[in-house]
Amino acid sequence: MKEHLLALKEEALEVLEKVATAKELADLRVKYSGKKGALTEILRGMGKLSAEERPVVGQVANEVREAIEEVVNRKQDEFTKAETNERLQAEKIDVTLPGRALPQGGLHPLNKVIEQIEDIFTGMGYRVAEGPQAETDYYNFEALNLPKNHPARDMQDSFYLTEDLLMRTHTSPVQIRAMEAMKGETPIKVICPGTVFRRDDDDATHSFQFHQIEGLVIGKDIRMSDLKGTLLQFAREMFGESTEIRLRPSFFPFTEPSAEVDVTFVKKNGERVWIEILGCGMVHPKVLEMGGFDPEVYSGFAFGMGVERIAILKYGIDDIRHFYNSDLSFLKQFARQ
Repeated sequence: MKEHLLALKEEALEVLEKVATAKELADLRVKYSGKKGALTEILRGMGKLSAEERPVVGQVANEVREAIEEVVNRKQDEFTKAETNERLQAEKIDVTLPGRALPQGGLHPLNKVIEQIEDIFTGMGYRVAEGPQAETDYYNFEALNLPKNHPARDMQDSFYLTEDLLMRTHTSPVQIRAMEAMKGETPIKVICPGTVFRRDDDDATHSFQFHQIEGLVIGKDIRMSDLKGTLLQFAREMFGESTEIRLRPSFFPFTEPSAEVDVTFVKKNGERVWIEILGCGMVHPKVLEMGGFDPEVYSGFAFGMGVERIAILKYGIDDIRHFYNSDLSFLKQFARQ
């Protein structure tokens, strides 16, 4: 049996040294030292050996097993290293190649317009004021000369949270809060950007949620001509130096006199047209009083514009819903502007 074991060792080592693939190595390992391999087959005959022969044969069997495992492990390491080197060569990275540019986001077109409007007016000495979106009936209506049951409230169908609390229908409440904060001191020059809410059906030109920017100036000897000059400067910075404006008489409960403001636009065919962009007027005496100012001493003007409308005109967009549907193909157009 000892001779059989030594012969098996010699045969196995010779064959294992010549093995060419990892699969072939695994098969030979099973053949020689597996549970049903040649070494196990020989050891089944140990029961026929004498007590003196068993330890000797057992020692030789262990040496054969160790010799086979040593060669198998060495050859396995060689195959593993060769496979690793082959993969490294195949997957080699050229570190001199330029990196892949990561996609970058950009400002939403509405945010771009808001920032531009803020820049224009802060450049004229205005400060930006903000207020709550959930507003009281007093600040949203009553302090703006819209008492309860006033017919003008029908134009601003509202989302009421309680009997006295609602989602603001315009950013004009911020003007009242700014006036109260000044406690009768002037001058006041603020713009009030923010989100507003009205019960409206969504279509190409309407939304239940949109953005407004209101402006307020209060001081002594503030005139309608100051308002017109301010809006002309804004229009030219927003739409171009050749832009002209015109004021048409209108009605707002919180201003008197009131006006709608149109600006000139040139169509693709070269035709020059007037398009409405905002409403404005001189602050109503009752609104001045509610804000803590004596209308016999102080005067002021106010204006309000829809951000979406300005953006539609500025960028030539035909549907307000494009601003809210998160279509990346639409939004990417403005990332480079």
